[in-house]
Amino acid sequence: MFDVIVIGGGPSGLMAACAAGAEQKKVVLIEKGTKLGKKLAISGGGRCNVTNRLPQEEIVKHIPGNGRFLYSPFSVFNNEDIISFFEGLGVPLKEEDHGRMFPVSNKAMDVVNALINEMKRWHVDVRLQTKVSKLLMDDDKVLGVRLEDGTEILSKAVIIAVGGKAVPQTGSTGDGYPWAEKAGHTVTELFPTEVPVLSSEPFIRSKELQGLALRDVAVTVHNTKGKTLVTHQMDMLFTHFGVSGPAILRCSQFVVKERKKNGGKPVELRIDSLPDLNGEETFQHVYGILKEEPKKAVKNSLKGLVPERWLLFLLKRAEIDEDMRGEQLSADKVRTFSTLLKSFSMRVDGTQPLEKAYVTGGGVSIKEIEPKTMASKKKHGLFFCGEVLDIHGYTGGYNITAALVTGRVAGMSAAKLDV
Repeated sequence: MFDVIVIGGGPSGLMAACAAGAEQKKVVLIEKGTKLGKKLAISGGGRCNVTNRLPQEEIVKHIPGNGRFLYSPFSVFNNEDIISFFEGLGVPLKEEDHGRMFPVSNKAMDVVNALINEMKRWHVDVRLQTKVSKLLMDDDKVLGVRLEDGTEILSKAVIIAVGGKAVPQTGSTGDGYPWAEKAGHTVTELFPTEVPVLSSEPFIRSKELQGLALRDVAVTVHNTKGKTLVTHQMDMLFTHFGVSGPAILRCSQFVVKERKKNGGKPVELRIDSLPDLNGEETFQHVYGILKEEPKKAVKNSLKGLVPERWLLFLLKRAEIDEDMRGEQLSADKVRTFSTLLKSFSMRVDGTQPLEKAYVTGGGVSIKEIEPKTMASKKKHGLFFCGEVLDIHGYTGGYNITAALVTGRVAGMSAAKLDV
């Protein structure tokens, strides 16, 4: 008989097991894979973006999927506590752009090993390559779990920390959703977020821009009525199937939601190549460059304004001969080109599937979870944490923050459960 069973050896499960162990409880962590912390080990390009140092309001803003739910768990354990926790375990962290926190060593495995060693310190029983087939429960409470080989493990508290359906190679294959439903929980519709976007525009199909990266551009998603849904200013990349890169990943969930609303029709994306200038300033800037060097070919005088492939592509779109001299260009042509620089419009037809996404949208409804404890409102002794919940954020340490915070709170609460 255990005090706490944790199912799943990802960030939230490892943190939950550490927290429950630290309360001097008998804890078992069950993981179906061969290794613990697989997703942590590959996160942040193998460097592991442990958390983010931005103020809490900012962190919540960067978790567009129910981020406000986290205000309560944050009052128990927050992003600054995550930093102290890892530094206390001998993993010093450093801050990079946009508040992102990484291990000084740049090794994700240092983060994974710190959690594993902390579990050892509290004598957490770890069982790898062990699959849970179902939750054991009666009408009121959870009683334990049954493993695939028929073994039953009993406990007064069970924490489901099995992740979502994104990055399935790490073991996130959606196992937790049917268990949650059996326990009386609602699972909201799942969808991909932080995922590359597809487009069948002729220039994408012909691959003429494939591999082209645009730095620090503003990408906007518009709804059918032309209203702005979201804008993100970051880098982006043209691919053989559409567009990707940080700005696109952040816009992707808005593409998914708009297509749900509009009946699966294409969605308009606009790219602003010079977000620091307004339309008129852009026109004056381009016009000024051409006036300064009237005898030079347009493609040469405008070199350096934007990447060369993008420049030539937009000149062609504006029906401007790239070899034309600056003085031959009419003001109208310059205006057409300036408009394309400021708002190049393309249609996108959806995203890659959930299996290709970095983060799962949707999950166990947060309306049925106690935010201060992560306990189920439906079944006594059942707790949820991490990506199995209907909480999703942008990449940049926000999802791992949500996983570690909810994991910590779930582990502490499960350990203190009164039967």
